[in-house]
Amino acid sequence: METQRLVALFVFFFSGFLLWTAWQKQHMPFPPPPVATQNGSVNTVPTPASKDGSASDASAPAATISAAPASGQLTRGERIRVTTDLLIAEIDSNGGDLRQLELTKHKASEDKSRNLSLFNDNTTQIYVAQSGLIGAGLPNHKSTFKTDASRYELQKGNDSLTVRLTNQGVDGVTVVKKYTFHRGTYVVDVNFELENKSAVALKPDAYFQFLRFGEAPSSNPFGISTFAGPAVYTEEKKFQKIGFPDIDKGKLDYPKKSKDGWLAMLQHYFVAAWLPKNGVEREFFTKKVGEKLYTAGIVVPVGDIAPGATGLVSVPLYVGPQEGDKLAKLAPGLDLTIDYGWLTIIASPLFKVLSFIHNWVGNWGLAIIALTILIKLLFFPLSAASYKSMAKMKVLGPKLQKLKEQYGDDKQKMNQAMMELYKTEKVNPLGGCLPIVIQIPVFISLYWVLLAAVELRHAPFFGWIQDLAAADPFYILPVLMGATMFLQTKLNPTPPDPVQAKLMLYMPLVFSVMFLWFPAGLVLYWTVNNLLSILQQWQINRMTELAAAPKGSGKR
Repeated sequence: METQRLVALFVFFFSGFLLWTAWQKQHMPFPPPPVATQNGSVNTVPTPASKDGSASDASAPAATISAAPASGQLTRGERIRVTTDLLIAEIDSNGGDLRQLELTKHKASEDKSRNLSLFNDNTTQIYVAQSGLIGAGLPNHKSTFKTDASRYELQKGNDSLTVRLTNQGVDGVTVVKKYTFHRGTYVVDVNFELENKSAVALKPDAYFQFLRFGEAPSSNPFGISTFAGPAVYTEEKKFQKIGFPDIDKGKLDYPKKSKDGWLAMLQHYFVAAWLPKNGVEREFFTKKVGEKLYTAGIVVPVGDIAPGATGLVSVPLYVGPQEGDKLAKLAPGLDLTIDYGWLTIIASPLFKVLSFIHNWVGNWGLAIIALTILIKLLFFPLSAASYKSMAKMKVLGPKLQKLKEQYGDDKQKMNQAMMELYKTEKVNPLGGCLPIVIQIPVFISLYWVLLAAVELRHAPFFGWIQDLAAADPFYILPVLMGATMFLQTKLNPTPPDPVQAKLMLYMPLVFSVMFLWFPAGLVLYWTVNNLLSILQQWQINRMTELAAAPKGSGKR
């Protein structure tokens, strides 16, 4: 019996340790990647496969782009600044790339006075959206485009804003690249219009890709960050992440061709994704194009364009927060980009309930408290039975102490006598562990919800807690949680073994220290849960003691 209880305690401590290491993995950053050096030219324009799977000879000679120079910057042209209700974007005339993008409703982690910058081309952390055409003489992301203005702003009363970039190609082919921004959404329509004034028919392809620096995992076992890299979704193979190391090693298992699906670039809380319409043939590609420099994207056919005719190809680009309900409406499986860990089956509905409550109370902290109460009510019958078992154990405390004094160091006889006592009194000595065990999956699931849900990022509770997804800056909640754990320990029966008794006393201190770095929302959940458990256990202890008291003893 003693060994079993030690095993139960070990499981509990080990689960806590796993949570602590997971927290470290999520928040210790990668070491900065080295600046790419100019090692000659590398091809970043994809080459579509022909129908037989080989490289097509009909495509234009591959345009090239050098690896990012020592400054860490791409070749810079004229900048076109676009401002909407949600985005501040900068498009470069060199290639018509989307080079800079700020989310005005989300603030930077290190400085909440600044907008979060998702796309960036002026540091070693290059992350941009590029697109172009594949075909002889057609413009790609190294070609120069012209526009009529350098600043665009979505005006009141307008629902959309279009930026037109023009490239006058060879042989009378005019290409217009258009970005259409919409009010109230993070979706940007990117399309190409081709006017064929040449004497020959065209059959070009268009590509839409991300160019990004990859980051190698830290050698520190606790320094692995949240996943950052490409992901592909198709109906055939569903959601597949593609790590940058997998691209290096050629371990690529995603479908190369499909008539459905999308390609995304993931990072913590945010996602950028190319979302071509289903039913259109597309090719997915990923490629290492320089020192820690990668591209990932899709190739779609524009179709036959006869002399004098016009061709059009359009692919929406989503670039914004990982808001599950909105992502699910944009494309099948896009909400899977939110990483709830290995307990997604619990975490996903847990967040839906939490979000539903938030819609009523308007505060994520209050929603967490309400969710804690609901979970407590859900497990009430099970926890009540466990607390009754612990209460009976506490009543048996004097009898267990007598057995210990009677048998002294004879552990075998003492354990036999204790088991007989438990059998006589109909008490399960491990019953008290059940409330802890059943909470662990919920606890871990809520941990991942708080870690993955962008809605909780920078979400305030009250007073000093202004970010429920970050640690309590003054460590008040962890201390309160430790205090509630200590009080709860005092309500539990004292283990007869001195080692176990000391472990139980040290547990609140250990968990208080461990929870110093946990999200404040998670500590809030655990603290409220402890308070509810204390009330429930105190009442059950009181009722059990009254029932066990001899008649006429005067106890009330």
